[in-house]
Amino acid sequence: QVQLVESGGGLVQAGGSLRLSCLASGNITSITHMGWFRQAPGNQRELVASITKERSTTYADSVKGRSTISEDGNLRTVYLQINTLKPEDTAVYYCKLDGWTIVGQNSVSLVEAWGQGTLVTVSA
Repeated sequence: QVQLVESGGGLVQAGGSLRLSCLASGNITSITHMGWFRQAPGNQRELVASITKERSTTYADSVKGRSTISEDGNLRTVYLQINTLKPEDTAVYYCKLDGWTIVGQNSVSLVEAWGQGTLVTVSA
């Protein structure tokens, strides 16, 4: 079982910054991707940023240039820094993990896990 716990959300004024954290715990052989998604009321969940085991990063156009995804060296802790926050950044932010784990001799299982989400509210 893999658990993800996000933290760092809260109420921020427009123009401010915040840093979200996601801590992965549990038994997993290899984490291949970690990502941050967000979902605003009435909207679908969307990718904000992701980072791979090879440290390749991807950003949504809406946050490109003002956000940074980083990790602690083994993808067990991932951070999302967003600067120059806008009211449209208001959403619940979720952390997602992709990886695999050894389940038996010559057998692996793909792993996907989501955190419970942390609310970010940006006031105008």
